[in-house]
Amino acid sequence: MSEKTNKQLVAEAFDAWAAGTGGVFDLLAEDADWTIVGNSVASGTYPTREAFISTVIAPFNARMSSPLVPSVRALYADGDTVVALFDASATVRDGSRYDNTYAWFLTMRDQRIVRAVAFFDSVEFNDFWARVQPA
Repeated sequence: MSEKTNKQLVAEAFDAWAAGTGGVFDLLAEDADWTIVGNSVASGTYPTREAFISTVIAPFNARMSSPLVPSVRALYADGDTVVALFDASATVRDGSRYDNTYAWFLTMRDQRIVRAVAFFDSVEFNDFWARVQPA
């Protein structure tokens, strides 16, 4: 796949996420590994799509009263990697806002994400995760 094609796939996935009709996680290969860098309660490497979704994404979404909506600042492509810099916001079940900025490094193969390395504000994330219990 070309850089242009990979970047376009990721851009379309972010557009679908923002519209509530899909998202970036739809591009994950079943055996994709997702690494959250840093010292958040979710930091670590998840060796499969299912491990990542069930351990991080499902409990994250269960803490929200409205869907997380991304706003892409920039997308960059270099070889088989697409870098997404974006902000994301939602209303939490306790009525507060969750606002964070993310940088994701997404390695693509055959129109799928096979590896991801994610950075975000772990202080914001940890506060939200500890304060709000999943529905």
